[in-house]
Amino acid sequence: MSGRTRRKVEVRREEILLTAIAQVEEVGLAAVRVSDVASALGISTGLVFYHFGTKDELVAEAFTYAVERDLAAMERAAARRGPVLDRIRAVLRSYGPTGSAAGWRLWVDGWALAQHEPVIAERYRVLDDRSRRILRDLVDEGVADSSLTCVDPGASVSRLLALLDGLSVAAEVHRSVSRAQLRRWVNGAIATELGAS
Repeated sequence: MSGRTRRKVEVRREEILLTAIAQVEEVGLAAVRVSDVASALGISTGLVFYHFGTKDELVAEAFTYAVERDLAAMERAAARRGPVLDRIRAVLRSYGPTGSAAGWRLWVDGWALAQHEPVIAERYRVLDDRSRRILRDLVDEGVADSSLTCVDPGASVSRLLALLDGLSVAAEVHRSVSRAQLRRWVNGAIATELGAS
């Protein structure tokens, strides 16, 4: 395959992924249909299957592609200059629902689908581990430079993310918690968990 042909294949694959993500944001991971993705692009379903093999693989790749964008935002927040506590807050802001929260809603959709779809479950575990590692590395950095006091960084990271997950569901799905409350409670938990003011 020539370089030009390979580039065309990569571009087409990315177009399919972006279209699949748009479909997922409308109907959810479980309900996305290959025929709708193909129709939106004006291509055959056979071309989608050529690139992805199965619907499950398309959904898993679309989920991974979208979540990778969220993880990249977390990594950029972690890599900023400045105090580790400010970077932890920035990472948690990028992890939780912000703006239209489309990326975060996709995480929630992934949680649900992962219970029944092994391909999504495996992708979800890898991506979730990466998000935890981003936060854990910052906490370890703060403990090492004595800006944070934390007896068990792994447990603190798990509790912070569990709290943020639960509050995010309450804010975005149930609408029983405001975003202002979410931010205030997460900031309180950071202070408690990490010994930070």
